Amino acid sequence: MAITRRQVLAGTTGLAATAALGGQFGVKHAFAQDSVPTFTPEEGASLRLLRWVPFVKAEEEAWNANTKAFTEATGVEVRIDQESWEDVRPKAAVAANIGSGPDMVMGWFDDAHQYPDKLVDVTDLGTSLGAAHGGWYPGLEGYARRGDQFIALPLCAIGNAICYRQSHMEAAGFSEFPKDTQGFLELCKALQAKGTPAGFPHGKAVGDGNNYAHWLLWSHGGKMVDEQGKVAINSAETKAAVEYAKALYATYIPGTESWLDINNNRAFMAGQVSLTANGVSLYYSAKNDPAMADLAEDIRTVNLPIGPVGESVELHQTSTISIFNHTKFPQAAKAYLAFMYQADKMNAWIEGASAYCCQPLKAFENNPVWTSTPIHEPYSRASASLRPNGYAGPLGYASAGVMADYVLVDMFAEAVTGQRSTEEAIANAERRANRYYRL
Repeated sequence: MAITRRQVLAGTTGLAATAALGGQFGVKHAFAQDSVPTFTPEEGASLRLLRWVPFVKAEEEAWNANTKAFTEATGVEVRIDQESWEDVRPKAAVAANIGSGPDMVMGWFDDAHQYPDKLVDVTDLGTSLGAAHGGWYPGLEGYARRGDQFIALPLCAIGNAICYRQSHMEAAGFSEFPKDTQGFLELCKALQAKGTPAGFPHGKAVGDGNNYAHWLLWSHGGKMVDEQGKVAINSAETKAAVEYAKALYATYIPGTESWLDINNNRAFMAGQVSLTANGVSLYYSAKNDPAMADLAEDIRTVNLPIGPVGESVELHQTSTISIFNHTKFPQAAKAYLAFMYQADKMNAWIEGASAYCCQPLKAFENNPVWTSTPIHEPYSRASASLRPNGYAGPLGYASAGVMADYVLVDMFAEAVTGQRSTEEAIANAERRANRYYRL
C-alpha cells in the first residue's frame, strides 16, 4: 500500500508537545532516551543541510515535518538544499576543502572518509544513539566510523532489489524467478527474444551503477582488495564476473553504458525494459500514477540472484549525515541530529519513505512499513545484509577514492562495450586502484 501524507504526519505524534518546549530544548525529557546527551543551540543559530534529491515524496515530507518541529522547538531555522545524486559528492568535497558552504551533508557510502579532518566529531552522539536504540547495523556503522571515532552518523541503506514484470517473465517461459546467476542469464536471454529486455546501468550511477557492479564482482568471488588492503582485483574470479557481465549486457536494451540513476526508472516506466534493479521508488512511481495502474499491478520484487560464491552479496546504497567543522553552530547541528534520531521522528521518516530507506538502528526494524506489502520484503534486510564497498579491506581514504572515481563501474563498462578486452579492463582497474591504495 502507498503511505499517505496523513499516515506520515500521524507517525509524528508528539511534535506539538516537543515544540512547546521552545527554548527549553536541550533538557533531558526532550529526548525519548535519557542516555543521549543534550545540546543547547548557539545564540542566533541557523543551519544549512545539503541532501540528495528524494525519489519518494513522502520521505521528503516526513523529513521536512521533523525539521519543522525542530525549528518550532528551538527557533533554529534549517535550510535544506537538494542536489542530484551525482552532484552531492563533489559539492560536499568542495565545501569540506574550502571550509565554506552547508553545515551538514547527507553523503554517500564512505564519502566522509575522504575528508575526516574536516568533520565534527560526533562520537558522543554515535555511541549514545547506538546504546539507546539497539545498536547500529555493523555495515552502516563502518561507513560512519574511523577507528573509535564517529565522523558521521549512519542514516540509512537505500535497498536495492530486482524489479520485474511478472507477466513478461511468464511469457518468456519462466514460472518463477531464477535464484542463481546462470538461471538469471537464461531469463534475460528469453526476455530479449520476446522483445521485453532487461537493462542495468553501466554508467556512472552513484546508486544503481555501483550496486550492480559490486554484485557482479562479489557474486563471482572477486574483490577489489584483500583483508590487508592490497589490490586484488586482477583474479580469475574477476575475469569470470566480467565475462558474465558481457553475456548479460548482450541481452540488454541499447545504451545502458550511459545510464545514470534515473535512466533505468524511466526505461521501466516507459515499457522499454521489463526487468532492472532499483529502490522501491520505481514501484511507487507506477503505483501513484493512475495511468500506470496495470504496470504497478504487474511489478514484483526479489533480491539479486546468488552467484558461484554461494551466498547473497549485495552493496546497497548507503547514506550518512555529517557535520562540517567549518560550521559556526556545531551545538545546534548536534541538537538537530539528536532530534531527528528520536524514536518517533525516525519511525515517522522510515514509514514515510515507504520502504525506500532502511533504518540505521536495530530498534526500528519492526516498523510496520516492512510488512505492509510483499513488495517491501526484499528491501527489509538491506541494512543487515549490506557489504561495505571497501570489502575485504578497511574503509578509509583509499576505498572512498576508488568508489568516487568509479573504478569498478568503469571496469565493467569498458569490457562489456568492447572498449577494452576483459584482461585490459581488469588491468586498468588494477592500475587505477593502486593509485589510491598506495597512498
